[in-house]
Amino acid sequence: MSSPPSTGRPAHLCLADGTTFDGLAFGHDAVGVGECVFTTGMTGYQEILTDPSYTGQLVAMTAPQIGNTGINDLDPESVDDRPRAAGFIVREATDEPSSWRANESLDAYLKRHRIVAISGVDTRRLTQHLRDHGSMNGAIGTAPPEALVAAARQAPAMEGLDLVERVTPKERYTWTEGTGDWTAFGTPGVVGTTHHTERDQHHVVVIDLGIKRNILRCLVDIGCRVTAVPARTSAADVLALAPDGIFVSNGPGDPAAVDYTVSTLRELLGKRPMFGICLGHQLMAIAAGARTYKLKFGHRG
Repeated sequence: MSSPPSTGRPAHLCLADGTTFDGLAFGHDAVGVGECVFTTGMTGYQEILTDPSYTGQLVAMTAPQIGNTGINDLDPESVDDRPRAAGFIVREATDEPSSWRANESLDAYLKRHRIVAISGVDTRRLTQHLRDHGSMNGAIGTAPPEALVAAARQAPAMEGLDLVERVTPKERYTWTEGTGDWTAFGTPGVVGTTHHTERDQHHVVVIDLGIKRNILRCLVDIGCRVTAVPARTSAADVLALAPDGIFVSNGPGDPAAVDYTVSTLRELLGKRPMFGICLGHQLMAIAAGARTYKLKFGHRG
């Protein structure tokens, strides 16, 4: 786990407005393109990389040093364990991680999953730029800055982009793991575990738009029997599962582009108790007649 995070090759982060940030390449050697956003979380970079809500985005960490604890097998947030971010931006990437839970370094993990990254970036300046001018497309790579600016400008805007199709499951699945089945020690635990008989459990159908593992775990903890379904599941098929409640998950992209789920929710309103989070509650609002608009920059962290 001691491989250095940087190739030593000069790299650039170039925004669609022409602003360029210099740094050093690490992770996968390619060009990464997506919407450039920042998160103010001090820790949890593995959870951020694997959160499906970050699909199609270049994620900048405002915390200055990233990678100290490496990567482990226990903390991914995506149900399939895969990272979803399109690229990763840090001030300083740790050369040698130190954690007894780590299986590999951040650099090795990014290489294995073909995620482009850049270190040495003035992330304070970048964050202030995005704060003042709003989130915008960007490109990371070792190519000349003019080529990266062109790539950023040619990338599709987030408005109107349906990213749910990339992360929603292909088939229905059942979730049974609670937080008590996951601990920092990697062995079954008892903290957060509540035992319920199937007869006592409320059946919750989750419309999975890119859900995080810990949301599913928390539903199990409070005694729910959880069935997750794809985003294009019809209202009739949801009701055929005889749910006591319906949960509409987090996910990526523009809510206005996920009209198929809005149609389903419109049919379900008033028929079962429903709860939405993140993208899910925006889709519920649209189904109820509201309009959504994109913030200048998202609140992450």
